[in-house]
Amino acid sequence: MSRKLKDDVVLKVDDLSIVYQTNRGDVKATNDISFELEKGKAMALIGESGSGKTTVSLSLIRKLPKNAVVTKGQVLYQQRNGEVQDILKLSNNDLRKFRWQECAMVFQGAQNAFNPVLKISKHFEDTAYAHNWTDKKAIRERALNLLRLVRLDPERVYDSYPHELSGGMKQRTLLALSVLLNPQIVILDEPTTALDILTQRAIIDVLNEMQEKLNFSIIFISHDLSLAAEMADVVATVYAGEIVEIGDVNDMFYNPLHPYTYGLLTSVPTLDHTEDLLKSIPGSPPNLINPPTGCKFHPRCEFATDKCKTENPLLLADEGTHLAACWHPDKVLEARKETV
Repeated sequence: MSRKLKDDVVLKVDDLSIVYQTNRGDVKATNDISFELEKGKAMALIGESGSGKTTVSLSLIRKLPKNAVVTKGQVLYQQRNGEVQDILKLSNNDLRKFRWQECAMVFQGAQNAFNPVLKISKHFEDTAYAHNWTDKKAIRERALNLLRLVRLDPERVYDSYPHELSGGMKQRTLLALSVLLNPQIVILDEPTTALDILTQRAIIDVLNEMQEKLNFSIIFISHDLSLAAEMADVVATVYAGEIVEIGDVNDMFYNPLHPYTYGLLTSVPTLDHTEDLLKSIPGSPPNLINPPTGCKFHPRCEFATDKCKTENPLLLADEGTHLAACWHPDKVLEARKETV
């Protein structure tokens, strides 16, 4: 496998397969996941709970559970100097440098992300100290500037305990903390979960402003299609541990080629229809210890044929860079046009 990346690519995931070893058997959490993340761009991974989105994101910083085993693939990261590293092969010392300094992750649930007995200032200082930045005055100045960027009162928040901040304030503080060391990549796992609609709007605006000013790349995990539509440049639909469709955000939402993406879109209400056109995706996600043969989505798919039950489609291009793993993308497009 090549270790050379295009100049505009900061991360390349190549044929990544991960299993969770359990007493009942190996859970095939991801299967041949591949994608590229461009510098300064935002990519969304969307899908139901248990589809493998978070497993992919955790593998990028090697924080998978102990029973997880990477059976195949590589995760290539391009440093600012052009050198390419395989994250899966980094030593513990290099991995420590990579986390937060090159790639930061904001985990789901900002309410529990901070140590309740430490002030916010201590969280910033400890993160900096862990990467050999010991100038306390410079740390404070950087932290205050970032807190100001996320539209908080910097002096007040910096000297507060976590319990003195609201949920939205904690989330924005966490965003500021994630970019303290100026990483090239920020991974966001459900960044607006448990927040009210107005606070979600504020978080989206803050993220867009931060990305514009600091020019980092974003991977965010979400089942919120509206969030993906607003923030992402590229969207990847994940189902049963596989990317079943990936493309430009406009192509994905207006011209989906995979029935699972189409099903996700038709299960969300819109403002331009007076009649109720919502319909849920029938059935449940498959058992990943013994997944179905052929296309894994075929038991739930309204367009499935005998071929879908026996042959697993590859992720192929329809036009340009819009890829879909489906035998019948024309049927999906036709159905989508009838509902728009």
